[in-house]
Amino acid sequence: MSELLPGSWSGGTLHELAWLALAGSVLSLILATGRSIGRRLQLRLWGVPEALVAGLIGLLVAPSGLLPLLPDHLMQLWGDLPLVLLTLVFGSLMLGKPLPKLGGLWRPVSGQVCLALVLAFGQYVVGGLAVLLVLQPLLGVSPVMACLIEVAYEGGHGSAAAMGPSYAALGFPGGQDLGLAMATVGLLSSTLVGGVVVVVGRQRGWLLAQATPTNPQDASSQAGDGASSMPSPPPRPPWAAWAVNLALVGIAVLIGVVLLQLVQLGTDAIGGDVAAVGQSLPVFPLAIIGSLLVRWLLERTGNSHWASAPIQNEIGTLSADLLITSATACLNLALLAADWLPLTVLALAGLTWNLGVTLLLAPRLLPADWFERAVLEFGQATGVAASGLLLLRMADPDDHSQALPAFSLKQLLLQPFLAGGVVTVVAPLAVVGWGLPTWTGFCFALVVLAGGTGLLLPQLGKRPI
Repeated sequence: MSELLPGSWSGGTLHELAWLALAGSVLSLILATGRSIGRRLQLRLWGVPEALVAGLIGLLVAPSGLLPLLPDHLMQLWGDLPLVLLTLVFGSLMLGKPLPKLGGLWRPVSGQVCLALVLAFGQYVVGGLAVLLVLQPLLGVSPVMACLIEVAYEGGHGSAAAMGPSYAALGFPGGQDLGLAMATVGLLSSTLVGGVVVVVGRQRGWLLAQATPTNPQDASSQAGDGASSMPSPPPRPPWAAWAVNLALVGIAVLIGVVLLQLVQLGTDAIGGDVAAVGQSLPVFPLAIIGSLLVRWLLERTGNSHWASAPIQNEIGTLSADLLITSATACLNLALLAADWLPLTVLALAGLTWNLGVTLLLAPRLLPADWFERAVLEFGQATGVAASGLLLLRMADPDDHSQALPAFSLKQLLLQPFLAGGVVTVVAPLAVVGWGLPTWTGFCFALVVLAGGTGLLLPQLGKRPI
């Protein structure tokens, strides 16, 4: 009974809080070091995230690294961070951005949605074929391995880490480490391979013609004139602005938690496999809905200035960097060395699919600025949204295309379902429940449906009304 005494309980709580503070401090220090190295080497020019450098430093000093300086308990605390950090990323996603207008964007957004669906469900198809035709006959791997391409390429490090417990419960305990490794491969491939694609596109004349070059000084002058004519809210101290914006993110996450509880109540009432899906659903796909609702309320009440775009961007960026750092530092190198063959097969299969869809199908699905839209989608579907934005800046530095508004609306429509959303959670349960051949066939049917719909849309748009 001694553990129930107030003094004992307080001592244990303080002990855990001390460990949490130490884990956060060390992680922040490693991230700051990685960022400093990345800035000195100008890695952003090559599309290499500085957080990945920090993650490699953490991997070096991890208990299984070359310089094992960190204790095991600290690494266990880091292992629990990705799910929390990804929820913060999703909670801040829509707060600092004006809600896009739907008028005039139906055609480009519909094509963007079709392209994204083909990319995402096609990753399940090529993953299923790779496992069924190569990896299971040769190595006898778990069929759940077929889900790794989508969770790692579309979802990234956060989704790969968050799905680890679900994979383990389904008899695939190595899924988290393999997913994190694949997410790292995708992050590098999206920028390095994507950069080569942009260079080829420029040489082949695929980029949108820039008939009227823009003078940067004129643009900045116009932007300044427009800003000066707009009424600005009274300035707030920086600490107050940060407090308000953190509170807004907290409200968005709280809405996501409430929505998750409602979903789980509904699925529990249905029972069976539906209840299992509801219980497996994490909060972060619903946090983006909370972020959208908070932004909508701010705009409707005329208080959108409360949400600072730079601060919200910094919250999301810092959360994502800490996520990548902690997830990379916690990689199981022994497992990766043992499973290098299936990891290589799946990584190459996913990259080949994404490249093929981007270069062969996208010109037929998207409007005139197809290349800018497609390369943005390639970056997001292989790495993270930031990778896609980097490629877009390389292909369209003067912002002549309409790629970004269409991409933003597409993200809003599909983010709760793909890239760590409902489909990502349901997929391994479907593989186990239906069988991998049935799930792969189902995804293939969705690819054909989405691709066929995208090909028909331009023809329907040409018909007279």
